Amino acid sequence: MLRAAAVFGGVAVISLTSCGSFAPDGRQASLTSSSVHASAETNGFTSTSDEAVSTFSLDVDTGSYTLMRKSVSLGQLPAPSSVRVEEFLNYFRYEQTVEALAPPTVENPLAFSMEAGPSPFGPGLTLLRIGVKAFEVPLEARKPVNLVFLIDTSGSMSDRLALVKYALGQLVQKLQPTDTLGIVIYAGEQRTLLEPTPVDDKTKITNAIASLTAGGGTAGGAGIQSAYAMAERAFRTDGVNRVVLCTDGDFNIGLTGDALTQLIVSSRSKGIFLTTLGFGMGNYKDSTLEQLADKGNGNYGYIDSPNEAVRMLGENLVSTLEVVAKDAKLQVAFEPTEVKSYRLIGYDNRRLANEDFTNDQVDSGDVGAGHTVTALYELELRPDATGAKLAEIRARYKHADGEESTEHVFTLTRAAIRADLQSTSNDFRFSAAVAEFGEILSGAPQSQGRRFDDIVELAASADASSAERQELVTLIKTAKLLSPR
Repeated sequence: MLRAAAVFGGVAVISLTSCGSFAPDGRQASLTSSSVHASAETNGFTSTSDEAVSTFSLDVDTGSYTLMRKSVSLGQLPAPSSVRVEEFLNYFRYEQTVEALAPPTVENPLAFSMEAGPSPFGPGLTLLRIGVKAFEVPLEARKPVNLVFLIDTSGSMSDRLALVKYALGQLVQKLQPTDTLGIVIYAGEQRTLLEPTPVDDKTKITNAIASLTAGGGTAGGAGIQSAYAMAERAFRTDGVNRVVLCTDGDFNIGLTGDALTQLIVSSRSKGIFLTTLGFGMGNYKDSTLEQLADKGNGNYGYIDSPNEAVRMLGENLVSTLEVVAKDAKLQVAFEPTEVKSYRLIGYDNRRLANEDFTNDQVDSGDVGAGHTVTALYELELRPDATGAKLAEIRARYKHADGEESTEHVFTLTRAAIRADLQSTSNDFRFSAAVAEFGEILSGAPQSQGRRFDDIVELAASADASSAERQELVTLIKTAKLLSPR
């Protein structure tokens, strides 16, 4: 049973909010062996006598969580390799009530919080929670945008275009009249459907969206080349320039592999970033979309319902589009005399070499306005240690328009760990429940023997009254029914 945590330093964590139910859309879709997910070695415990420093890139993607939600709503557990615990954690909104914590500012767009307490994952272990909150830019104050949508209209998208159209319609309603929107489509070949058009010409834009139809192969590589070229022609030096890819990730014609990656990396150096939005099931290529967004300094989301379209392209539009911190990294240096071993939960494919932490040439995660990141470490403390300092937590990032990183350092002390359940925050208990659910679904070795009922109890103890938290509890209960007995 989880007991307690003390909060100190930084600010509260406020992550993305779920939006409504997870009901199926009526199609008899299913996950099949043709769906592709990247596998990464799950982080195990590391002895501090072997390596006392842990470094990783921040991540704000959420696609793994919504992909799981879609799978469970269709009566199937997700593929274990599709579960990325950090994307489960970063989907939710966490409300911290410690008023003394300073919020992020324009000058310091990322702020940090830390909590520590007994771990629900194993007896005698301590759980450390690190939260990052980005400065929230008001909708009316955001930069103008030059958006180019690259839409997959191949045959595999035939049952998915209705949701794509709905998502685009939500976006158009939230954009400003002076923003521009262009559309490139691709199937057997690519073509321009809409040149960059001011959003005040809504009739022209909505007619273009309504004309979308599906059929043919998947010339995604050629489509991306055209989309980036369009974004470059309409480049706004005073604003946000972004290509948004809407697809099931099934690229099978044209530019692929290293050549595709080089195009995306080259374009990001010009200030044109890439966001990927996944649709559909069956032949869905989750790993492709996650990796492309990573290379393109963007974020990856999976849209499983109209509600999710509203959340990503309506309610959270600014955080989806506008970056406030680039190449953001965290590094935790544990005191070997105090901490015997540690385990980073999730972030399996976001780990960095320790020497890369201070190397500003190493690409890392970008954080959008209002975005949050949550990271959990499980620690084995030395029971006979008497020192106060357990770890030094370091953060580095560049401002959105900067090229040099600033570093921020925080200290975790033994005195911060408490053992009273009433002292722990709801955020701490809920994030622990989310992480444990993800680890069970992923088949992580550390999840052996855990019970779904325990996670429900843990989440319920953390004020699971909001719609998105209630939804998680429902998903856990459903996953229990779907699990082998």
